[in-house]
Amino acid sequence: MAKSTIYAGLEIGTHKICVVVGEAKKDGAIKILGVGQAPSRGVRKGEIVDFETVQTCLNDALVRAEDRSDVMIRNVFLGVSGAHIQSLNNRGCHRLPEDQVEITEDDVEEAKEIARNVSIPQQNVFLHSVTRQYIVDGVEGVRQPIGREGRMLEADYHIIHGVRGRIQNAIRCVREIPLEVEDVVFNPVAAAQVVLTREAKTQGALMLDFGAGTCDYVLYDDGMITASGCVPLGGDHITNDVAMALEIPNGRAEKLKIEEGSTDYQDVPEDEMLNIEDETGLVLGEVPRAFLNEVMYLRTKEILETVKAAVEPHLHRIGAGVFLTGGVSLMKGIENVANEVFGRKVTRAGSAPVSGISSTFENPQFSAPIGLIRYAQILDAEKPYLSPLKRLGRRMQELLSSFAL
Repeated sequence: MAKSTIYAGLEIGTHKICVVVGEAKKDGAIKILGVGQAPSRGVRKGEIVDFETVQTCLNDALVRAEDRSDVMIRNVFLGVSGAHIQSLNNRGCHRLPEDQVEITEDDVEEAKEIARNVSIPQQNVFLHSVTRQYIVDGVEGVRQPIGREGRMLEADYHIIHGVRGRIQNAIRCVREIPLEVEDVVFNPVAAAQVVLTREAKTQGALMLDFGAGTCDYVLYDDGMITASGCVPLGGDHITNDVAMALEIPNGRAEKLKIEEGSTDYQDVPEDEMLNIEDETGLVLGEVPRAFLNEVMYLRTKEILETVKAAVEPHLHRIGAGVFLTGGVSLMKGIENVANEVFGRKVTRAGSAPVSGISSTFENPQFSAPIGLIRYAQILDAEKPYLSPLKRLGRRMQELLSSFAL
């Protein structure tokens, strides 16, 4: 009988804090046991700006997750975001000793360390070193070089890094709950594990996790992660534009955006009007629907064009197209703007089907926290291939070095 492991994923977002508890089985299946949500306060553009407020919200989400899953949570996989997170691709080249015929685990680790020996800002720390491929004696596309004969091993890695202090702030906030942080994961890397199929990754795909404070992205080419990053613009900026254009409070603007708004404005009749109401339902005035939609369209297009500029060199390789997830992906008409900007097929996607109370969690708002469960499962599956130096332990030590409780 296949054994199972229980994991908890934690996303501290700009609009919500979400804790997901999932049971991952050795056969690859995932069952969602419970989820806890709480409105997020003290977070701006994906980054924590008020520790105490965030911890209060996190406690609320944690209690709900524990009650619904009947699991006492002590360890979490923490999803992070923020404009400070950057990425690059790099290769490390290692020549085997003359008396050695086969590539060993130590050779792979040596090539990886060389690949990681890149110049990043002094205040930054490595978040991920994701294997793209290995090259053995010039042969590309090698997935598992250990045991192969060769003289020259190259390791091709996608490296994601961010500001040490900001990552440590997120870790510290969680540890003071207290919860132990098993690993820190860039949100779109996690979300892609449940949004993109293997086929989509192979064909080439750009996934956007469009949230309230940020638009995170990850691009796959030939099954390999090629680009990733974060644009510090999101749904809140669309709401702010609506509030300023219509001269209404942000709360009313958010409701209007969700319930009535769309990014499709060109075919809306000029005389079609919307009522602007206050909190009591009293009508304060009217606004042309086309005007509201145009405001939403312009900001949405700006955000998507910012992402496009970051991934432009790779767009010709995304045969499967663009995948939209995250809360803002539910906004009416957004797929049309994305198609206009990227010129590719656009799919609005939630997380892949999972068992348990899954109907709720296939909603795109849960892609990242459920992706953290899948990421944890994949990390555990790879453990037999880790070096004796324990990759995860080294990474966490690096993240937490100079970290004071």
